[in-house]
Amino acid sequence: MELHVCKNYDELSEHIAHWMVEYICKTLATKERFSIALTGGNTPKKLYEILASDEYEHKIDWSRANVFIGDERFVPFDDERSNAKMIRETLLDHVAVDEAHVHFMQTENMQPETAANAYEEVLLHYFNKNNSESTFDLALLGMGDDAHTLSLFPHQTKAINEQTKWCTYLWLEQQNMHRITLTAPVVNAAKCVAFLINGKGKTTALNNVLHKQYNPELYPSQIIKPTNGELHFFVDEAAMNG
Repeated sequence: MELHVCKNYDELSEHIAHWMVEYICKTLATKERFSIALTGGNTPKKLYEILASDEYEHKIDWSRANVFIGDERFVPFDDERSNAKMIRETLLDHVAVDEAHVHFMQTENMQPETAANAYEEVLLHYFNKNNSESTFDLALLGMGDDAHTLSLFPHQTKAINEQTKWCTYLWLEQQNMHRITLTAPVVNAAKCVAFLINGKGKTTALNNVLHKQYNPELYPSQIIKPTNGELHFFVDEAAMNG
């Protein structure tokens, strides 16, 4: 695991943007396409805006990308809570990505279980078709102040401990909604996983994840441990030190 500590949120966002450019360009030097799982939430918005800026938009060949998503709230696509909506508005609408290669979770006109199964089929088709032992070239994750990542929330035992499915669904009582999420096996098979964490509200969670005894039902982010890939934590000083 490699820990990157930046002075503040702006510096953090710039640092990981620069790192992503280098990592993705290095990947594309050895293969035709790269696959990336993006994260929702508030923290990556600045990063996505930087990647979509005039300075950065041509530094990554988005036409060679296959874009996936880590988790989604089971709301309509035009709902302000939709992760896909945020990712489109801050990043994908501004770069030369092929819409046919954007793979988001379906959250309309079907049941959550059906949506999760359908997204798993998308993943299996893509990665098996490419005969890959690994999954994403890069999985970008966030972490909540309760140490959740993806939609793996504390005490959601079934979803956290899922070992067979690559995608599942759950009911989150505190948000009064279903959520669709990737599971640990598919993320841990990625070539590289990068957490992006900022703010003093995350200090306790980050400390627990990094230093407390392994207990993913309390600290779900601990279950993300790439089998053969890299693991990076990109954090600002506020998250690191409070």
